[in-house]
Amino acid sequence: MATKFFTNIHENPIIAAINDLSTLNEALDCPVENIFLLTGNILNLKEIVYRCKAKDKGVFVHIDLMEGFSKDKWSLEYIANNVEPDGIITTKSNLARASKELNMFTIQRLFILDSLSLDSGIKLIQSARPDAVEILPGIMPKIVKTIHEETRIPIITGGLIKDKEDVIGSLNAGAVGISTSNKKVWYM
Repeated sequence: MATKFFTNIHENPIIAAINDLSTLNEALDCPVENIFLLTGNILNLKEIVYRCKAKDKGVFVHIDLMEGFSKDKWSLEYIANNVEPDGIITTKSNLARASKELNMFTIQRLFILDSLSLDSGIKLIQSARPDAVEILPGIMPKIVKTIHEETRIPIITGGLIKDKEDVIGSLNAGAVGISTSNKKVWYM
């Protein structure tokens, strides 16, 4: 699973973040190689993941945002065994650790609001050791560099990515990928 993510990110560092299912078809047909699924529910998740895989896209489910699932180890195990995404995204360190125990590709999502959240986020990453970290908002090159230097974990930036300048700034700061729901950026 990790190999697919990094192979795909090497081909195209832009990741389509799907927060509205009306944009899924466009994401499936655009040049991105990876999809972050930020919406879905217990009834449609398996079909959505199947559609992404049928188009040979890596699909990573943000388990915290899936409706109808409790946010616990059992839901994670059900998703791993029955839905079979390429990995999961979570803000919860206990789910990140449980995901790693299930040998799932794990992306820890962090919201960096201030110095305190930066320091606690670095400690959380060092403790959970996810496969990658997504930092929001994604327009903070100095913070990307700091987190990468402190953790040596691959960084993805997301949130408020609006144009080529934001993408280049993140990549130059050390991010391996950029997740965005901005369809214009998907085609860069």
